[in-house]
Amino acid sequence: MKRSPSEIKLEQMLRSSKLVAGGFMGNDPRTPEEIIRDDAAALQRLGRTAAEIAQRMRTLTNTARAALGNWVEAEGKYRLRSEEWKGMLICPWPHPGQFEKRLTACRRLDTGEEIVWSDLNIHLIEAHGFFEGKGSPFRLEPETLVRILF
Repeated sequence: MKRSPSEIKLEQMLRSSKLVAGGFMGNDPRTPEEIIRDDAAALQRLGRTAAEIAQRMRTLTNTARAALGNWVEAEGKYRLRSEEWKGMLICPWPHPGQFEKRLTACRRLDTGEEIVWSDLNIHLIEAHGFFEGKGSPFRLEPETLVRILF
């Protein structure tokens, strides 16, 4: 199927590093549509939705924010920390979307596994089903998110 001009333009934006260092696609040869489709299939196999994952990430981010940059334990199974910087991150999709420059680290106490995400990651997952391309510095694997967050 032929891709629309808007799909091509979005891919060019995602592959560039104008909005975020390294771009959103990494070295992934797939199109954004293919990445989204493949990650949606992974979520279906895992029995979770992008909305559930984003809500869980947001809840843990809010818990970490309250600790003002310090590590905090939550729910008896997580160690969390949130760090913030000045400025905003812009969503690459063509709609208004600005997100604080914040990283949240989440470590499972029972396994020691850790994952880090930004507020923009939460939005990209929730609004666009986009976990970023393979090789991207902020790629979040659906399997890893489900394993750590639930």
